[in-house]
Amino acid sequence: MKTSELINALSEDQVTPPAPRRALTLALIPAVVIAVCLFLAVLGPRPHFLALLAEPRFLFKLIVCDLLVAFSGLLVLRLFRPGAAVHGALMLAVVAPALLAIGVGVELAVVPAAQWGQRLVGSNSMVCLKSIPFLGFAPLIATLFALRNGAPERPALAGAGAGLFAGAIGAALYATHCPDDSPLFVAVWYPLAIALLTGLGAALGARLLRW
Repeated sequence: MKTSELINALSEDQVTPPAPRRALTLALIPAVVIAVCLFLAVLGPRPHFLALLAEPRFLFKLIVCDLLVAFSGLLVLRLFRPGAAVHGALMLAVVAPALLAIGVGVELAVVPAAQWGQRLVGSNSMVCLKSIPFLGFAPLIATLFALRNGAPERPALAGAGAGLFAGAIGAALYATHCPDDSPLFVAVWYPLAIALLTGLGAALGARLLRW
C-alpha cells in the first residue's frame, strides 16, 4: 500500500467526536431524568406550586436559579475546545449572582434589621446543603463525561465549570421544594451548596479531562 493510500485509509477510519452541544445534551438527558426522579422520590415540589408562582420572592428565586443553569451551561460549551474564548460566558454567568445581590439589597431595605438573621438562617439550611449536591451529582458526572469528548485546555477549570453547571441544575430543582424564599437565604446557602459540586468538579476534571 502506498503512503498516500495509508493516510487516506486512516483518515476515513477516524471517528469525529460529536459537537459540544450534542455531546452535552446526550449525556445530560439520562442524568437529568435521574435527578428529577430522585427529587420527586425524596423531596418533591412545594404544595400549591402553581399558585406560588404569583409570589414575587419564590418566582425571583426560580428565575435566578434558571439563569444560572443557562449561563453556566453556555460556559461549559465554551470549555469544550482549547483556545475558546470564555470571558463572555464568564461575564454572563455573573448575571445570576448580580441579580441575586440586587434582591438581597431590596430585602435589606424593606425588612426590619431585627429579622435579617432569621431570614438568612431560614428553616432548611442543612437540607439545602445536602440536597443541591445530591441532586446535582448525576448531572456533574454526565457533564464531565461529555467534556471528555472535547479537549478542554484547562481540565480543572472545565471540571469546575461542570460542577457549577451541575450545582445550578440541583439548585433549580431544589428551589421548587425549598420553603425559604428570602434572597438572604438563597444568597448564602445556595452558593455554599453549589460550591461543593464546583470543587468536586474541579478535582475530578483535573484528573479525568487531561489530554
